[in-house]
Amino acid sequence: MSNADSPAVELRGLTKRFGASIAVDGLDLRMERGSVLALLGPNGAGKTTTTEICEGFQKPDSGAVRVLGLDPIGQSELLRPRIGVMPQGGGAYPGVRADEMLHLVATCAAHPLDPEWLLDVLGLTGSRRTPYKRLSGGQQQRLSLACALVGRPELVFLDEPTAGLDPQARRLVWELVTALRRDGVGVLLTTHLMDEAEALADRVVIVDRGRAVADGTAAELTAAPEGTQELRFRSQRGLPLELLRAALPERCEATEPRPGEYLVRGAVDPQVVSTVTAFCAQHGVFAEDLRVGQRSLEDVFLELTGRELRS
Repeated sequence: MSNADSPAVELRGLTKRFGASIAVDGLDLRMERGSVLALLGPNGAGKTTTTEICEGFQKPDSGAVRVLGLDPIGQSELLRPRIGVMPQGGGAYPGVRADEMLHLVATCAAHPLDPEWLLDVLGLTGSRRTPYKRLSGGQQQRLSLACALVGRPELVFLDEPTAGLDPQARRLVWELVTALRRDGVGVLLTTHLMDEAEALADRVVIVDRGRAVADGTAAELTAAPEGTQELRFRSQRGLPLELLRAALPERCEATEPRPGEYLVRGAVDPQVVSTVTAFCAQHGVFAEDLRVGQRSLEDVFLELTGRELRS
């Protein structure tokens, strides 16, 4: 396979340890060029270590790593000009001005975008002469994104790109990511926002304890077996579900996946909804946030990892 035909990212059996802790445990992952891949997982799942290995900032203990067909460690000088990295927290010198930082990064690229144009697109023109330490958190995020894009990369690594942004700025970043994909640029995205992953990603990979536990499109991951729906509600924890199961049709099952959060799965119809609300009334509790429908990506995430996205 030639360099140009290789995937944007390909990991086989990737492993990384820190002392007795295994951060990445035999991870396999493949990302095609010009696509957006969302890498999701609870804190400590191995997302940051995986992306740092892809970026060439960490050396794996074992396994094969290729980014744009290159070894991120052994061929870093060839790879670095072709990728853009947006670390969470910006990474700029506290006293440097916004325009100085972006122009400095642009000088490292062979064919950079116009830094002034990029400042304008990201709404930073009015803050161009402001020292980095005096920028708001959202402005620092946008400057970090500008630094990742100014070199016209083939592949961009975005770590929490909309953290701290207001809704308008967040929408702007979404539009930029969509434009990058349209221009053939690959984007590997880590985010704690499920709606962001669903809106932007061609594929979603969920990792937990260093291993991939799900891989597919958002639609594939949230799909339920034909004829099956889910009813979810919140209430007092520890309700006697054996009584609810006895009242439900045989084709339905009831569980409490997390304390106070209940799931009825099966052929959910109006009679099933009525049975659930009657059961709650009999026990003097409300069925709060009751909803019927397909699983959300967050539901899938919690079922697979048993943990909130932010642990």
